[in-house]
Amino acid sequence: MGEIEIQRVYDHEQAKGAVFLVDRMWPRGVRKDELRLDGWARDVAPSAELRQWFGHRPERFAEFAERYRAELDQHSEAVRPLLDAARKGPVTLLYSARDTEHNQAVVLRDYLRGRADT
Repeated sequence: MGEIEIQRVYDHEQAKGAVFLVDRMWPRGVRKDELRLDGWARDVAPSAELRQWFGHRPERFAEFAERYRAELDQHSEAVRPLLDAARKGPVTLLYSARDTEHNQAVVLRDYLRGRADT
């Protein structure tokens, strides 16, 4: 399994390996031709309902992570391309949230690492 990194989309110049945007919506202020992407994995992003409930409130992050992992379990086909890429080499997951510790990419990275051998 290759290394799985996360980076803010606005700081992605050092992205390694296969690069995937993991936000459901395109990031503000970023032109599509500015990003070198191997894919836009919008279907692995949290549902609109979960994202709105979380509202980037750190005190809700633990429950958000639990609910998001349950959503990912229900969307294994959407997760598969990310796992396949990670099995071949390094992967960088790009996200746009300001909070670098409490966001969906943190949960997704850990989720993918936990399924490395499945």
